[in-house]
Amino acid sequence: MILLITSTTKRIILSILAAVLISFGAVFGWTLAQPVGGTAEQVLITVKPGSPTKVIAEDLKTRNLIKNAFIFRIAAKLRGLENSLQAGEYSISPNMPVEQILHMMTQGQTAYQQITIPEGYTVDQIAELLAEKKLANPEKFKTLAKTFAPYPYMAAAPNTKYSAEGFIFPDTYRLAKGSSEEELLTMMVKQFDAKLTPDLRQRAADLGLSLRDVVIMASLVEKEAKLSEERPLIAGVFSNRVKQSMPLQSCATIQYILGYPKAELSIQDTQIASPYNTYQIMGLPPGPIANPGSAAIKAVLFSDQTDYLYFVADKEGRHHFSKTYEEHLVAINQVQI
Repeated sequence: MILLITSTTKRIILSILAAVLISFGAVFGWTLAQPVGGTAEQVLITVKPGSPTKVIAEDLKTRNLIKNAFIFRIAAKLRGLENSLQAGEYSISPNMPVEQILHMMTQGQTAYQQITIPEGYTVDQIAELLAEKKLANPEKFKTLAKTFAPYPYMAAAPNTKYSAEGFIFPDTYRLAKGSSEEELLTMMVKQFDAKLTPDLRQRAADLGLSLRDVVIMASLVEKEAKLSEERPLIAGVFSNRVKQSMPLQSCATIQYILGYPKAELSIQDTQIASPYNTYQIMGLPPGPIANPGSAAIKAVLFSDQTDYLYFVADKEGRHHFSKTYEEHLVAINQVQI
């Protein structure tokens, strides 16, 4: 018996076959687009500028981060994202579905490492910390910091060690791996400029202080004060000494010259020939000796009004303040007991 298939029947059969194929393709594609799974370990993938989707997909497949490179490319094409995948270094897990990986790359959600710059760190210490975290070449960072001055108040005086010293804001940063030394330094200095709010700038102007002088004084306060409540008082002492044309005699400036925190300074140390030696020069050193935080800057701008001219720290780091040199000598004897 011969079966006659009408055109209507053909259309029905073809429609059914098409639906089956579409469903099968969708299921197959959805399956391949699912995470490889098996481990949550992050893998760093570098997408170079101008990399085509095909190269990115093959790299992901080679690293066992996706099941199928072709499906990745189709998914990107269907969503119109073929030309939107951004260059950078990405931290990707085999547990991530294709959709998530595509979203990450189109949004430029590159891998970041968090780093905290402590208050009072010097350029040298920051460079060492960045090197320890494998975020920068320390010598390149220090070389750049010698002349880096994107803001007018950073313009270094002669004989300063680093123009950027004092203007790197102590904070916690999320740094993209692969950032250049210049990008890192720019980010940190830009943060410092942002923290110098209009109110703080106006306060400095009202006191007749340049922003640079405020930061230099704040760096001294940052290094001298061990207790936060003593910062405004120490700033007041330094201010009094400047007004009375007395040398600041800050041990912290000698330690900056030496390059390390020497517990007890010798007479020879205080005689080192250096523009930073506040035992030998009058007034402020030519530049900051560390990178102060907001509290130290505010301590300078809102220092305590006091008659004290001297201070000395005891073994616990607490300072004892005196109005006269004779009182100061007594305080020195007391803290040495």
